[in-house]
Amino acid sequence: MRTLGLIGGTSWHSTVQYYQYINQAVNDYFGNNTNPPLLVYTLNQNAIHRFQVEGKWDAVAELITEAAFSLKRAGAEALMFCANTPHKVHGLVEERIELPIIHISDVTAKAIQDEGVDKVCFIGTKFSMEEDFILGRMRKGGVEVLVPGDQTVRDELHRIIQEELTFGRIEQGSKRYVLDALRSMIDQGAEGVVLGCTEFPLMITRDDLSVPVFDTTRIHSNAAVEYILNLKDPT
Repeated sequence: MRTLGLIGGTSWHSTVQYYQYINQAVNDYFGNNTNPPLLVYTLNQNAIHRFQVEGKWDAVAELITEAAFSLKRAGAEALMFCANTPHKVHGLVEERIELPIIHISDVTAKAIQDEGVDKVCFIGTKFSMEEDFILGRMRKGGVEVLVPGDQTVRDELHRIIQEELTFGRIEQGSKRYVLDALRSMIDQGAEGVVLGCTEFPLMITRDDLSVPVFDTTRIHSNAAVEYILNLKDPT
């Protein structure tokens, strides 16, 4: 098995899901309790959030690069950011670290195409909904992507992530709000839903909607397993 480094902590609640999914899938592959060679570095979510709010993405990149070098020194052969938003600095980190980083957009786009879906809606932080580092890469992968057109809706989705989900809080009123936003985009022609923040799967499940739901946490974790078991190259 190949050694994979996980850069988590943004938030730790979803990083736990990565760790669980990857270990369970490897157990299932071998049919016993064989565990994969995972290395985990937990970032300081509070510091990352502060730098994001201040627009200091160079500082975010520096923190993630330090984590990446720590994992490389420990023996990681490839890396993974256990969240969508940190991929804003993916290129900077990958250039410095000279290790492959399994990109969440690439594997999500492939999962959507494998399902036979052409048009999806996407929810995540305001950075991932309003900028191109996630959506642009998915679109280049051949997927048409909708996001909420109303700034107020995008701001509220971002607030739910930052003030509730990253603390592990699932508020039923917020869940209703998220589902209403998703159903509005389904009415606009979205054939599937991308939970483009790795905290949203803590709140929204496949049973909540009538269309396919693409859980980026699980999709990314599946790609990790393929890499660890040497079933697929990371790029």
